[in-house]
Amino acid sequence: MNGRPLESAPMLGSLESEVMGALQGGEGSARDVRSRLKLRGVEVAYTTVATILSRLYAKRLVRRRRETCRGGSRFVYRPVDFERQYLRNILKGVVELFGPAGVVHLSEELDKIQPSDERKLRRRLGL
Repeated sequence: MNGRPLESAPMLGSLESEVMGALQGGEGSARDVRSRLKLRGVEVAYTTVATILSRLYAKRLVRRRRETCRGGSRFVYRPVDFERQYLRNILKGVVELFGPAGVVHLSEELDKIQPSDERKLRRRLGL
């Protein structure tokens, strides 16, 4: 994420940021994430972690797969390309909040950036 901590992302709450940070070490179930948080000194209930992971899934910031485990099944989560998804959410927000005028203004601002910065932005967006 270009050295920026997850905590600086305004679309995430502090606990969501902590959970995303715990997932940076690799995929894990809600129980795994809770254990990683505990190692970081963050005490939180299992149900809270499961709720936060569901919210992050709804925001498309994590992917999940179902796996069979003792007693049934569970979801195992992994982070998506956070920076790309974050930038796309911002662009989507501009369109939703400001409509065509916002898109025009954004386009005018993008025309002002340096070619090297434009290439970096396009690469981050996967374009």
